[in-house]
Amino acid sequence: MKKLLALLLVLLIITFIYDAITHTGGATTLSKNKSETVTVVREESNVIAVVKKVSPSVVTIGIKNAAATTRSFSFFFNGQQQTPEETEGKEKYIGTGFVVKKEGIIVTNKHVVSSQAEYFVTDEKGNKYDVDKIYRDPANDIAIISIKNVPEKGLAEITLGTSSNLQVGQSVIAIGTALGEFRNTVTTGVVSGLGRGITAGSSLAGFAERLDNVIQTDAAINPGNSGGPLLNAKGQVIGIDTAVSEQGQNIGFAIPIDLVKESLNNFNQTGQFSRPFLGISYNIISERAALLNEMPRGALVQNVVAGSSADEAGIKIGDIITKVDGKQVNETDSTLAILISKKKIGDKITLTIYRDSDVKDIEVSLKEAPAQ
Repeated sequence: MKKLLALLLVLLIITFIYDAITHTGGATTLSKNKSETVTVVREESNVIAVVKKVSPSVVTIGIKNAAATTRSFSFFFNGQQQTPEETEGKEKYIGTGFVVKKEGIIVTNKHVVSSQAEYFVTDEKGNKYDVDKIYRDPANDIAIISIKNVPEKGLAEITLGTSSNLQVGQSVIAIGTALGEFRNTVTTGVVSGLGRGITAGSSLAGFAERLDNVIQTDAAINPGNSGGPLLNAKGQVIGIDTAVSEQGQNIGFAIPIDLVKESLNNFNQTGQFSRPFLGISYNIISERAALLNEMPRGALVQNVVAGSSADEAGIKIGDIITKVDGKQVNETDSTLAILISKKKIGDKITLTIYRDSDVKDIEVSLKEAPAQ
């Protein structure tokens, strides 16, 4: 009888302690809802696992004469930069990239390596490689780098995922050299929006590049992260970290990996980037802007490249391109850039143009984009 009473007393004490733990606001993670606790642990351990898996494939891109990139480096990020005098002759980390082929083929942003300068690459272990060649995609902010002195066993290749099935709210991980100093910095967040169109750069500095259909994320992206991978929970690349908004906080953008894979396939087949080129710069007129200003929805031509397909067809500054082969130009999934990218060099397309309150169709023969 005494043993039974003692056992009951012990059970009561255990129950009391358990109840106290699960109902206090302390640091103890015990919970009556065991599934919630397990989920948190799994999420944290998953990020750690992804970082360990991917980090060997993430590289830092540097320049041997840092003064050469002072201007271009500031285009996609707002902030104070060192003067050319302060950086003259010095090596500096300026961006990030990731290995897509073990032989030493690396993907990054075009704006990271936009200058005609001498670049180098450093891997996770600090091994340094000289850049052999740089191939720049004239139609997108994408560049492919090949490096020298690659070990016989090669470099660790990253796994490319897909961006076609992304969902808003989906967890993402960004890895890069934050602020051009802190290599393999990891940040996490979610997909905040899809199909965004942005102008990355500074029109005040005399340069800006239109990027369409990009991924918006709240994962922290800083100068130096440019060209780094945006990853899903499986450790697959779903985008290239590209730019941050000057107007808001926690608003970053990445180029969808499906667009990158198109460029890679094109490069693998031809050894260069070969794309159709219309030859204009434009501002998009959204549906709302069109209604407010009593003008058609489409692409307002800001500049026409001399000798380009658009120039030869008679496209003029101030024209509004409303349709491509009957397809309405919009600000989301059918931007002018997207519609042209689906065409081939030599294709003849019909552009519907609004000019001086008149609508006309103009036939354009697409030339190859000029080398950059």
